[in-house]
Amino acid sequence: MSVELKLLRLLQLASPNLPVGGFTYSQGLEWAVEAGWVQGAAGFRDWQLQQLHDTLGCLDWPLLARLYQACRDDDVEAFARWSTFLLANRETAELRLEERQRGMALARLLDGWQWCQAPAWRNAVAMSQLGGMAWLGVQWDIPLRDLALGHGFAWLEGAVMAGVKLVPFGQQAAQSLLRDLSEALPGVLESALALPDEELGGGLPLLAIASARHETQYTRLFRS
Repeated sequence: MSVELKLLRLLQLASPNLPVGGFTYSQGLEWAVEAGWVQGAAGFRDWQLQQLHDTLGCLDWPLLARLYQACRDDDVEAFARWSTFLLANRETAELRLEERQRGMALARLLDGWQWCQAPAWRNAVAMSQLGGMAWLGVQWDIPLRDLALGHGFAWLEGAVMAGVKLVPFGQQAAQSLLRDLSEALPGVLESALALPDEELGGGLPLLAIASARHETQYTRLFRS
C-alpha cells in the first residue's frame, strides 16, 4: 500500500463520519458543565488537558500499542486480554457501555467488508473501538505513531464538538482549542509508548464522578 493511501486510510479512521456514534458521547462533560466544574473555553481546556495526559497518556495509547502488537503477532489471546484490561479501567457502567457500543459498531462495519470474521478475533475486536482501530491499522499497514495521533486527534475533536454544545463556546474558540490542545499530543505520545505494563491505568476521580452522576442526570443531550 502506498504512503498516500495509508494516509487516506488513517483520515478515514479519524473522521467524525466513522459510524461508531462518537458524536453521542461527552464522557462526563455534560454533568461537569451542569455542576459548574467546567466554565467557559478556559475551563474546558483545563478539563480536557487533564484527560489528555491521564486517559490518553496512561491508558488508551499504551493499550493501543499493545493491541497493535498483538495483531502483528497474530496473538488473539493477548489482544483479548488487553481489551478486557481496557474495559476494567473504564470506571463507570456508562463509560464501559460506551466502549462496548463503539467496538460493536466498528465490528459491524468490518462485517460489512467481510473482514475479521474468525470468531475469536471478531469477539475481541467488538469489545472496544481501540481494538478495531488497532486491527485495521495493522491490516492497512498504518504506522503505530500515525495511528495513535489520528486516534488522539479524533478523540480531541469529539470532545471539542461536545464542548461547543454544552459549555458552550463558538467555532472560533473551538478551532483555537483544537490548535492549542493538539500541540500536547506528540509529547504525551512519546511518554505513553514508553510506559511499562505495571504503570498502565488512568485515574481521574472527578471524571468518574461526573460520568456516574450523568447516568441519572435529569435532562441530557449525550449518552455519556
